[in-house]
Amino acid sequence: MKALQVRRSVRRFGAARLASPLSPSASVKMGPLELRDVEPPARPDGAGWQRLHTSLSGICGSDLALINGQASSYFEDWVSFPLVPGHEVVGTTDDGRRVVLEPVLGHAARGAPPPWPGAAPADGFDYAHVVSGPLEAGIQTGFCCSTGGGWAPWLWAHESQLHEVPETMSDEQAVLVEPLAGAVHAALQAVGTRTDQRAPVVAVVGAGTMGLGTIAALRVFIPDATIVVGARYPHQVAMARAFGADVVATGDGLSAAVRRATGSHRIGASLSGGADAVIDGVGSSASISQSISMARPRGRVVLLGMPARVSLDMTPLWHREVELRGCYTYGTEVIGEQRTTSFDLAIDLAQRMQAERLLSATYRIDQHVDAIAHAAAAGRRGAVKVAFDLRGAE
Repeated sequence: MKALQVRRSVRRFGAARLASPLSPSASVKMGPLELRDVEPPARPDGAGWQRLHTSLSGICGSDLALINGQASSYFEDWVSFPLVPGHEVVGTTDDGRRVVLEPVLGHAARGAPPPWPGAAPADGFDYAHVVSGPLEAGIQTGFCCSTGGGWAPWLWAHESQLHEVPETMSDEQAVLVEPLAGAVHAALQAVGTRTDQRAPVVAVVGAGTMGLGTIAALRVFIPDATIVVGARYPHQVAMARAFGADVVATGDGLSAAVRRATGSHRIGASLSGGADAVIDGVGSSASISQSISMARPRGRVVLLGMPARVSLDMTPLWHREVELRGCYTYGTEVIGEQRTTSFDLAIDLAQRMQAERLLSATYRIDQHVDAIAHAAAAGRRGAVKVAFDLRGAE
């Protein structure tokens, strides 16, 4: 079948890394991603595997980092090549169910005992199963050669990864469920257990797909929060407001907006107080430093945007006793007395916020050079999410 595939090639990864700051299109052409005839993966061993026929599959920041040679070397032992990318997937199973994919290849998919009954695929206290069991190494679908990925007409998915979507939900809305599940997880991680009745102030750095999803999740699931957002482009400002931000700052104005919202004073590069939580949807040295500087003493910074190598002065983190917390995927969530999952909440959120508004463009997989270039420059091109459309590709 025709699919987009990444093979391990030091030369191609290096060429992509050198070209990506200059030209996203050149980076794709020189890099490791190629459209080719691939041998479909064999059905994985064990029960519960379904063939999932791709309808739409989004392009994520982690996909761009891999294709452009910018991914951290940390992941070298957590993926297997040759791989077909694509973990934001809505599709149809052989038995006719329309589903979204929870891409983490968890305990059930790998034949390992769950950490507790009913655990979500990403739950647990040990990641040993991610590189063991009947599958090749792979933290999730799209990074594992045993399963394939969404940038192909079909892939293998385990029943534990599948969530049926309502008939009223379009494919364009459903393809946003996976990133929204990550945004829900970040919003709930940021606020955590409430110990007082004071309404929290939450700052969101960045208004791309994940930042905008986080704003919507905060507004729905933490309704009393004051949400202060930093956005770079006019369309991001408009969407941040539409999804529930109380204050949207542009340029270098986010720190001042947090200072006003919290009644804090400026002391050097930091605030005397600050936001109860800051969600960093960018993941750069500058954004993490800014996030720490805006968090109140004993506040929390949640890293939602995928960082790689960063350079930070950790003194303010130490002095202010700020918690720096990673937020990789999704899992079991608790809201009040309700125990649920990030994906169940995200399916509900996608409908409430009309998530299809985030989908800016779709491309065929043979248009992958234009698609990746569009996704890499989404902000300045007035876009948010770009996806591949494989409906009818088989």
